[in-house]
Amino acid sequence: MTKTLIPVILAGGKGERFWPLSRKQRPKQFLSLDGSGKSLLQATADRLLTLGNGWDDLWVVTSEMLAAGVREQLPLLPPENLLAEPEGRDTAPAVAWTAIETAKRYGEDAVVGFFPADHWIGEPEEFEKTLEAAAELARKESAIATLGVKPSYASTGYGYIEQGEEIGSFGGFPAYRVARFTEKPDRTTAEEFVASGKFSWNGGIFVFRVGTVLTELRNYVPEMMAALEAKGAQAYSELPKISIDYALMEKTQKACVLPVGFSWDDLGDWNAIGRLLQGDKPNVELAKHVGIDTKGGIFYAADENEVIVTIGLEDVVVVRDGNVTLIVKKDRTQEIKQVIKVLGEDEKLKDLL
Repeated sequence: MTKTLIPVILAGGKGERFWPLSRKQRPKQFLSLDGSGKSLLQATADRLLTLGNGWDDLWVVTSEMLAAGVREQLPLLPPENLLAEPEGRDTAPAVAWTAIETAKRYGEDAVVGFFPADHWIGEPEEFEKTLEAAAELARKESAIATLGVKPSYASTGYGYIEQGEEIGSFGGFPAYRVARFTEKPDRTTAEEFVASGKFSWNGGIFVFRVGTVLTELRNYVPEMMAALEAKGAQAYSELPKISIDYALMEKTQKACVLPVGFSWDDLGDWNAIGRLLQGDKPNVELAKHVGIDTKGGIFYAADENEVIVTIGLEDVVVVRDGNVTLIVKKDRTQEIKQVIKVLGEDEKLKDLL
């Protein structure tokens, strides 16, 4: 059987909105957050191993600071398949550098897929079928395929993809030209998008022929590509900080979207744990929790011997990790990034990051 594609995991993120559990040396992709016992990175790798030639074809892009942690978490990953960026420059340089390196090994006709390390995916068989369809679309149409997740509510925290003209069926999945990408809309706009039925959430997963994306990147970000092709990782200090969405996906005429049916969550902050694990329980308890008149809460303790006690609380997140306790309303978890900024500016507190 021809393998579907060469999978690449993007694992350089900081996961700041999961602080204090997620720290500089232990970001969220190294954590087990879904109750499975596996880290998000390990679960992502397991999902992708069947798509290529097992570990031999799995690649990971991360930062130099996190490379040792990746090797510890994925001991079977070949050392040459781990690309360590000397400094963070967002996703466009990561995708471009990996495309250059995979072209050297597999040739420009190889189909490569990029996957964030911190997503939760349900229905793995449906996920694999969808990727087979995306790879077929990439091969036959020279498309840069992205997976569009059907919105389950009018989220203002995700980007949206609008479907344009239908270009055919691939592996039983209809595919569409991308009419436009929209970053995190306001509530009214998000509701209009969802009601129209023509918009998907941007899942941040991309599939393409290596040659196709190299040509497009040379066209839209020529200076970045020239530097990377000449110097590789040594070029990073002179590269712009830019996402693959802004550098390429919002400009290219080759972007196509496959609306997907599997369950998905980007595990962006503590509320994602509630979405996954709440069910019909009054609280999500990943700690020894004694709650009186408490509901809608998320409680986490890194030390299984610690106890969290609450009285009269509703819709809060309480996280205990080491010498830090976080208490925040569920509707204000996005503001954790402000805490990170304050701590980073205080010499006495920056060790908490």
